[in-house]
Amino acid sequence: MSNAQSPKLNTFQQVRELPKKRALAFSAALLERMWINYQLFCELNEYGDPIQAKNLINLLWEYVKAPKAKINCTVQSEKIEEITPDITDFDNYGVFPALDFCMGLQVALQIVADEEPSGAVMIAKLSQGGTEAYINATEEVELTGVDLKQHELMQFEIAIQQYLVELSQSKPIDLDSFKAFLTDELVSNIGLSAKV
Repeated sequence: MSNAQSPKLNTFQQVRELPKKRALAFSAALLERMWINYQLFCELNEYGDPIQAKNLINLLWEYVKAPKAKINCTVQSEKIEEITPDITDFDNYGVFPALDFCMGLQVALQIVADEEPSGAVMIAKLSQGGTEAYINATEEVELTGVDLKQHELMQFEIAIQQYLVELSQSKPIDLDSFKAFLTDELVSNIGLSAKV
């Protein structure tokens, strides 16, 4: 993975310029990482449906891989609504990254439906915003600006996003590299490791 020396804005600009299916591949990879947070939240709170959520991500990958794949976005959006937590119903921090994940899934469907051309940037910002929120929830003092960017977890998040942008820009799109990334030791945007 290359070190991301580029500023955050540059990464988001590169994401913004990705064509639809490349933007969706980038988004699906970020959602795979965010799903780890959702899975843990579901286990700890006996809420939601991580398997159904994972199936929705798999549908996104199928859409990227198969030129004629179709997704009924209305039906899938309703499924996401059913498994999305309400932050007022939970008193633990885990509800926030779980909600971010569900919001990201909804945005990904909007990309599929051609309703949100900047959807991949929104998902990238959701992921990075989740990292920032987690850092500030766990540090003794609130970090901003340079201090926040220099935090190890934020540097890792930015590096991951830059790497996924590079994978998304490869021609033809390198789905094998995405698969390798997602089957290696995958870590969420707040530092949780995927369960095998």
